[in-house]
Amino acid sequence: MLSPAVDIAVICSLAVLTVALVAALGYRLTRAQRELGSDAERATYATLHTAALAARHLRSGLTEHGAARAARHLRGLLGSPVLVLADATGVLAWEGGAPAGTERQRAGFAAVSAGVLAGGRTRVLRAPELRALGLAGDGGELLVCPVTANDRTVGTVGVFAPAISAGLIRATDEVAGWIAVQLELAELDSSRTQLVEAQMRALRAQISPHFIYNSLNAIASYINTDPQRARELVVEFADFTRYSFRRHGDFTTLAEELRSIDRYLLLERARFGDRLKVSLQVAPEVLGTVIPFLSLQPLVENSVRHGLEAMEGPGHITISATDAGTLAEITVEDNGVGMDPDRLAALLAGHTDDGEHVGLRNVDLRLRQVYGPGHGLVIDTAPGAGTLITMRIPKSQPGRRG
Repeated sequence: MLSPAVDIAVICSLAVLTVALVAALGYRLTRAQRELGSDAERATYATLHTAALAARHLRSGLTEHGAARAARHLRGLLGSPVLVLADATGVLAWEGGAPAGTERQRAGFAAVSAGVLAGGRTRVLRAPELRALGLAGDGGELLVCPVTANDRTVGTVGVFAPAISAGLIRATDEVAGWIAVQLELAELDSSRTQLVEAQMRALRAQISPHFIYNSLNAIASYINTDPQRARELVVEFADFTRYSFRRHGDFTTLAEELRSIDRYLLLERARFGDRLKVSLQVAPEVLGTVIPFLSLQPLVENSVRHGLEAMEGPGHITISATDAGTLAEITVEDNGVGMDPDRLAALLAGHTDDGEHVGLRNVDLRLRQVYGPGHGLVIDTAPGAGTLITMRIPKSQPGRRG
């Protein structure tokens, strides 16, 4: 049996240890509070974080799939028992309640939503109206706010609550406005994608009539005199067109684009013969650089069609690609007829369109859209002085693959 003095020492030690543990825990909690910030800062963070979680599901517009997932976060943002998203087709998402919206409830809400879509004004429904529509049971009252994007009412946000307050109306209106901004951004992104696709179609259309006609004529000229040569050219023609008209991928590698250009120039040499001379100077370390699909080939075609075709005597095209630090610098130079700089500047700015240089303008636009305003084409030219076209592409492009 321990002596009383030992018992007292043990008890004192335990007391000191307990106080130390409490003090350490208190310090950690205080420090955690300081790191999280004030109550207002934590509330702001929670609101922005929830909005960001909802935004990712609206990137494709107000779809049923995206609305169902966004509604989960938006209901928490408003703190309502039930939140409903709808568009002109009907209810897209019913979040909350048990079950999550019966067929009669969805039909009733769709009827209310249709009226808000038509009038573009917020509406509050009380208990008697809800009972008549089969919407009673999910809360005492219903608030429906319009979602207006690009001056069009495209959807509605509905919340059920025991009582609709002025604060809830303002908050729901703000959420509806936030959804509208996400839909406008989604529409802008879709328009940008459509523009890029239209530019790609324009580039392919540029390749199609002129080059195909001339290539087939050149191949035909060899059928009787050199059948083997004709067969080789048919294979090259097939490979070139297969690459040019592929329907997947917005990017390729410099090596792939150069392979396609080699086929293109082989076919053009069949037509021009010794008049067309080509020099290639490419640093091996930039061959894997990712570039927009059909961004270099139209520049070479421009040199052949508009630089060399109209001149007498031999034409010389030099294609180079060098390592310039974080960039790959790619140039296409010809000794052809050149072009008036003022006319070229007007064409690139979209102030004029002669229908002959669509490739240059489309490539310039695509480079600026993908990499920023500082990455458009740099063109040095003058009448009778040939043309030098330079593009600078970032070597590192995370997330992009050729």
